Amino acid sequence: MRISVVKEIKPQEARVGLTPAGAADLVGRGHTVYVESGAGVSAGYPDELYVSAGAQLTTQEQAWADAELLVKVKEPIASEYRFLRKDLVLFTYLHLAADRPLTEALLEAGTLGIAYETVQDSTGLPLLAPMSEIAGRLAAHAAAQHLSRHGGGPGTLLGGSPGVAPCRVLVIGGGSVGTQAALLALGMQAEVTILDMSAARIRQLDTLFGGRARVLMSDTATVEAELRQADVVIGAVLVPGRAAPKVVTRKQLALLRQGTLLIDVAIDQGGAFETSSATTYENPIIEVDGIRHYCVANMPGDVPHTSTLALTNATSLYIRQIADAGVTEAIASNSALSLGVNTQDGHIIHPGVAAAFPDLPAANNSRQPIDA
Repeated sequence: MRISVVKEIKPQEARVGLTPAGAADLVGRGHTVYVESGAGVSAGYPDELYVSAGAQLTTQEQAWADAELLVKVKEPIASEYRFLRKDLVLFTYLHLAADRPLTEALLEAGTLGIAYETVQDSTGLPLLAPMSEIAGRLAAHAAAQHLSRHGGGPGTLLGGSPGVAPCRVLVIGGGSVGTQAALLALGMQAEVTILDMSAARIRQLDTLFGGRARVLMSDTATVEAELRQADVVIGAVLVPGRAAPKVVTRKQLALLRQGTLLIDVAIDQGGAFETSSATTYENPIIEVDGIRHYCVANMPGDVPHTSTLALTNATSLYIRQIADAGVTEAIASNSALSLGVNTQDGHIIHPGVAAAFPDLPAANNSRQPIDA
C-alpha cells in the first residue's frame, strides 16, 4: 500500500502522524511510505531519519496525490479540502460533530474518513486516550500559568503556600482528561473536586484518589455549588463522536468569582462551556462576561515530541492492519476500527456525526459505538 504522511498546517500544530520507526516498520512489510519534506522536524524527526527508514520525501501535493492511505494528526483544514478524493482513506482525528464544513467536504469527495477519536474497543477509546491524558496534564499546567499575574490572572499560586490556602480546581468529567488534570493539580498542591455522572466511575475515582480529591455525583445543584467556590474550572466531558455536552451555561458564569479561569479541554468537540470558542496558543484566552476562557483546540501540539510518540504507539497497530490487509478487510475484521469510520461513499457512517447534522446524507446502517 502507498502510505503518505503530510506536515500539519493547523496553527501551532507540530506533531506528525508517523515516526521514522513507524515508517521503517511499514517499509519492511513491503509498503511504500511518502513523507512530506519537513513533516517531522518540529516533533524532533528531521528528514534524514525518514530517508534512513526507507521513506521517500515528497511535496504536500504529491503526498496527498500518491496516497492510498493518508495518515495525519489533526483534521484537514480548508486549504486541504481540495486534496480529498473518493479513492483515499484518511486516518486522523476528525471531530466532525463540531465541524460541518469538513464533514461536507468529506461527503462531497466521497472520502473514507476514519477518525482516531471514535475507534472504540472494550477498553474505551484507545487512540483518543493518549492525547486526552496529555491534554489533561497540560490543562493543569495552563491553570498554573494563567492564574499568575504575567499570565493575565489574579496573581495566585495554584498550590498556595504555608499559611495561604491553595486554589480550588473543579474538574467536570472524570475520564482520561479529568483524571490526569486532577492528578497533576493535586501534585501542585491544589484542592481538587471531580464531578462525574457515572456511579461506577465515581467509585473508581474515589478508590484511585483515596480521599485526596473530592469525587461527587454531577447534577445541576452540585455544579452550581462548586462553581461558586472554584478558582479554576476544567471542562473534561466527552461523548464519543458527538458534540460535547454544555456543562456550564452562560447564565451560570454569574456564579463564578472574579478571576476564575475556565479551561475547556472539550473544545475540539465543540466545547463543554456554552460560552467557549476555539483559541490558539498564540492567543489562548478569550473573555466572556468578565470570565477568562482558555480554549486551545490542539493542546497536545505544544509538546509534539511526547505527543507524537504517545499517539503513534497507539495508532501503529491499526495503520499496519489497514496497510497489510487492505482497508475493507481491516474494517470488516476489526470491530474497534469499524467504529472509527465516520464517512464513506458520500454518507455519514457514525451515528454521533449523523445526529449532529441530520440534514446530511447518512447510511441507514450507521454503526453504533459499543458500550465501553
